[in-house]
Amino acid sequence: MEEEQPQVPYELVVSQPQLESLAKRLDTAEEIAGDLEADSMFHYRERVCLLQLATREGTHVLDPLVLDSLAPLAPVFENPGVRKVFHGADYDIRCLYRDFRIAVNNLFDTQIAARYLGIQETGLANLLERYFGVHLEKKYQKKNWAQRPLPESMLSYAAGDAHYLLDLRALLRAELIAKGRLAWVEEECEILTRVRHAQKNEMPLFLRFKGAGRLDPRSLAVLEFLLSFREEMASRLDRPPFKVMGNIPILELAAQKPASLRALKKVQGLSPKQIGRFGREIVERVAQALSLPDSELPKYPHEKRKTAGPSVARRVAALKEWRQEAARGLELDPAALLSNAQIHSLALATPIPKEAGTLSGLKDVREWQVREFGPTLIHVLHGA
Repeated sequence: MEEEQPQVPYELVVSQPQLESLAKRLDTAEEIAGDLEADSMFHYRERVCLLQLATREGTHVLDPLVLDSLAPLAPVFENPGVRKVFHGADYDIRCLYRDFRIAVNNLFDTQIAARYLGIQETGLANLLERYFGVHLEKKYQKKNWAQRPLPESMLSYAAGDAHYLLDLRALLRAELIAKGRLAWVEEECEILTRVRHAQKNEMPLFLRFKGAGRLDPRSLAVLEFLLSFREEMASRLDRPPFKVMGNIPILELAAQKPASLRALKKVQGLSPKQIGRFGREIVERVAQALSLPDSELPKYPHEKRKTAGPSVARRVAALKEWRQEAARGLELDPAALLSNAQIHSLALATPIPKEAGTLSGLKDVREWQVREFGPTLIHVLHGA
């Protein structure tokens, strides 16, 4: 029978003296668990609203919206002698660096660990039920973490997210050692510590828009003008862009290119309220895009892959066949064993490597893959 998420005792850190004292203690800890809450669902410029840290001695909930600075924590997170345990750390790593210029060293990601153990459902809620019989409350995940004061129930929920990670890490690590896969996870975690948020002012905007690659240049110009308008409105209203206008109507507008308010009514997903509020501006932006001369129209930069002849295609097929069989034997997701990007990197290697060690220089290929499967991969490539 599942247990409800129990109340976790925690210290609420809201003053610089508190934070500085905590940082000194954390810097001598063997390991700390971390998690954070942000307000991406409610504001244009997302920011970290809470940072939860747990050690074997206790759990701490830090309020960055009240504290002057989180700078005292930077040496702790950068200290390679202190292990940091996160779950699904990609987002956390990006946010910590974006908001506070905090880099993380010596990471253990429990989600990555679960993946390399062959666990299919790697969400934290699933793992806590699996290993501890604890039911993780989800109703607060999409709440506004920027509100102040935060209710006690939300603070307790946030503390609980970090509370179990150290024990979870210990269990997962033991299973990884038993399967001989701990080094795999450690390398994947080390690579993950280098991820960073892309700068929002990078242009053009359509490069981050799903479906843009299928549009012709004129439609792409309309899309860019509309995305720019949406960003302006989102910034002015302090709302996430998707709450100003969704991606589906944006794409429909780029395809239909309406020239009047009446034409806007035919656009799927565009509400009467949005037409009333933004309609004239939308029509104007569409007209501006349509007036661009052909020479100024944008082009989607489709990545040009090396021309793959029959021999490369055979290598890709052989590697995928090997991956499928090997993953089945290891009870792993095939993509965790060897991604499609890694397969293409191996297949395009010229000349075909003759020694496993030479695989290390190939793009995306991991050292653990070379150690564990290098000779086999060489054999598959030559056999193809």
